[in-house]
Amino acid sequence: MEVDGSELTIERNSTRSVKIGSVTIGDGNPIAVQSMTATHTQDVDATVGQINALVEAGADVVRVAVDSRKDADALAEIRKQTTANLSVDLQENYRLAENVAPHVDKIRYNPGHLYHHEREKPWQDKVRFIADIASSNDCAIRVGVNCGSVDPEKVDRYSEDDSISPMLESALEHCEFLDSLDFTRYCVSLKDSDPQNVIEVNRRFAEQRADVPLHLGVTEAGMPPDGIIKTRIAFEQLIGRGIGDTIRVSLTVPNNRKGEEIAAGRSIIADIAAGRVRTVVDYGLPTLNIISCPSCSRVENEAFIELAQDVKEMTEYAREHALTIAVMGCRVNGPGETDDADLGLWCAPNFVNLKRGPEEIGAFPYDEILPRLRQELDALIAQKSCQTS
Repeated sequence: MEVDGSELTIERNSTRSVKIGSVTIGDGNPIAVQSMTATHTQDVDATVGQINALVEAGADVVRVAVDSRKDADALAEIRKQTTANLSVDLQENYRLAENVAPHVDKIRYNPGHLYHHEREKPWQDKVRFIADIASSNDCAIRVGVNCGSVDPEKVDRYSEDDSISPMLESALEHCEFLDSLDFTRYCVSLKDSDPQNVIEVNRRFAEQRADVPLHLGVTEAGMPPDGIIKTRIAFEQLIGRGIGDTIRVSLTVPNNRKGEEIAAGRSIIADIAAGRVRTVVDYGLPTLNIISCPSCSRVENEAFIELAQDVKEMTEYAREHALTIAVMGCRVNGPGETDDADLGLWCAPNFVNLKRGPEEIGAFPYDEILPRLRQELDALIAQKSCQTS
């Protein structure tokens, strides 16, 4: 990609083209910028309002979560009220593809979540079902692999400290199977909360499947400005190497600020194109790391967003300690995606679950969680101090 007015030329990977409604990614097309609604999908007016606000902010594609038949019914009405390019996020119930495909332009499924529903059925049968539905309804597919919900069979094949290989193997396996079905209208995402892991896994995937368009993102990036910085680190290193065809900046922000994801994405792309990037990036700093998921329709209590900000402020005293605290907004991804953090919180409607690594500590009311979190954080700091003394 040549940039007018700049000495920098970025050679884009020559991936195949994938059409998503009125937008085409890959094959040298401009990098598309995406976001996701945070309203409850069954609240049609609010969801349509947010979709249209995101489009006005410059979103090329907007993703909507569908977890139930009622969500799917709402999506049909939402489609009537917006011309946006819509992607739907399927989780455990892959069969909902049949209900949502007539109303969207892309279906996203997570290979790891295919194991949660109809466990006795091979995943290949489920993917074949999704691909058939997508093909019949003029839909693209995204194979969305996330660090916290990887295919369990893949995880068991590698050591605990290797989170990249299971993700990579799962993505490559699904690409090969979709190809065998003669379904090639798909892209892949491989996301992690650690920018370095995002860089490595996407770089390795692109080496093996340079033909497949990549959707880039740092999952649970957190609140701005930290979440933007983490995402920028990954995007600079990948897009600068020609890797990446569509992006999402995942930020923990209130509903009325979701457009900031689009603005951040556009700004990062513009800076890379103009050569305004870091030449050397080292994210392995010995400091506190707070990760939090972007608000979406699965958040059952919007107090999660305020809690994430409160956690950031409360833990400021511990900023020089190399610990990770994860704050997750729902029960779908929260339990698994807090396992790798030193301390994890995942939010239910009326309480917050607190974890130490994969160990459950207990559930606490929203107004009691911060003192309990501080108690655990102080204990961890004391423990690490003893180990290094």
